Amino acid sequence: MTGVGLIVTFVIAVAVMIIAISKFKIHPFLAIMGISLILAIVVGLPLKDIPGTIGSGFSGTFTSIGIVIILGALIGSILEKTGAALKLAEMVVRIVGKKHPELAVEIMGWVVSIPVFCDSGFVILDPIRKALQQKTKYSSVAMTVALSAGLYVSHVFIPPTPGPIAAAGTLGVGTNLLAVIGMGAVVSIPCLIAAYFFANAVGKKVKSSEDVGESSGQSYDELLKSFGELPNGALALSPIILPIIAMAMGSVSSVLKWGGNLGKIMAFIGTPIIALTIGLLFAIILLVKAGKTKDFYEITNECLKVVGPILFVTAAGGVLGKVIANAGFVGYMKEHAAVLSTVGIFFPFLIAAIIKSAQGSSTVAITTTAGIMGSIAESSSMMAVLGLTSPMAGVLTVLAIGAGAMTVSHANDSYFWVVTNFGNLKAEDGYKTHTLNTLVMGVVGIIFIWILSLFMI
Repeated sequence: MTGVGLIVTFVIAVAVMIIAISKFKIHPFLAIMGISLILAIVVGLPLKDIPGTIGSGFSGTFTSIGIVIILGALIGSILEKTGAALKLAEMVVRIVGKKHPELAVEIMGWVVSIPVFCDSGFVILDPIRKALQQKTKYSSVAMTVALSAGLYVSHVFIPPTPGPIAAAGTLGVGTNLLAVIGMGAVVSIPCLIAAYFFANAVGKKVKSSEDVGESSGQSYDELLKSFGELPNGALALSPIILPIIAMAMGSVSSVLKWGGNLGKIMAFIGTPIIALTIGLLFAIILLVKAGKTKDFYEITNECLKVVGPILFVTAAGGVLGKVIANAGFVGYMKEHAAVLSTVGIFFPFLIAAIIKSAQGSSTVAITTTAGIMGSIAESSSMMAVLGLTSPMAGVLTVLAIGAGAMTVSHANDSYFWVVTNFGNLKAEDGYKTHTLNTLVMGVVGIIFIWILSLFMI
């Protein structure tokens, strides 16, 4: 199959995949793998080559980022169980001050969600939000939207959250996680600013039951006391900051071409797997300090249950990307590269936004889109067609996918229901607040990423 037929087949395949996941509730892993197999047969790949194509696409994902995703998720789980996530939130509140509660909850959400899933992060931090709202009498809706925004931004932009890590590995920039983290933080800023103003504006128009005095939570100080002794601030921060420092040292060593044993050591600790292992070791120290070492097995077990589906969906996305690359799609696209070049960095954003809006999961949207895009190192990938072949182009594409994966969160997204239920919002008010805010953040994010691409690619 060649030409327009290939493109039509690809569009139909993606549409069927989305319908299978969203309407018929087929697990994303089975839906993506099934569509990959059918697509490979329909486009005419030699039958003898199809098993190898599927195998290489699947195993390649585990080779590049499997361990990194597990380590990052495990660090987040330990921060949650030891109270370290709450300590980080409490530190943010002290720095920002209780006079700006919506800003405080937004920033603390952004910090906590770097290693912790946004759903879990909202549950962890919501008692603090309610306590601050009771103390300040500030708009509950504004604080709910600000908290959900802060959590969501780092969830889609900043490793070691599994989605961005998976995308970085698939796009061939897994060894440049420091750049992804740094640029993810930069791109977060305009999104957080936009969300801050949106939250304050919508908080004046929409009210929740908390705004009319129906909240019955603890005061802020009572809440902190109820958790007992929280971990030391520096120790709570160490599992997050030390891997970043380790990767930074590896990058410095590479740039300055350090030789000898020092260069070898810096290169070793700067690899994402070793850097995150260092973070995990300090997270284990948190467990020891909290007297919860007996829970380590169960924490690990629960973490692997959560991460397992993410890994398999990511690997399935890799299979789909491999089939696309081997089927001749890219060759046809290259013939029309002039048209696609006008789309550029917006192409992965649009694909991720379509998948996200249709089936609900940001992580599935990120990993599937990354699989479709392929690696910057492969001449047969969509990245090559779009001219996104430099490491920085790969980094910005990870972020463009992340921006699409937050556009938009609505009723088919579990996070939508976490935010509305814990924020005491009606479903229709959730659309006016949380859903609309994710649209604002996604659009602001991709526009900022596009502006950066004009100067950095």
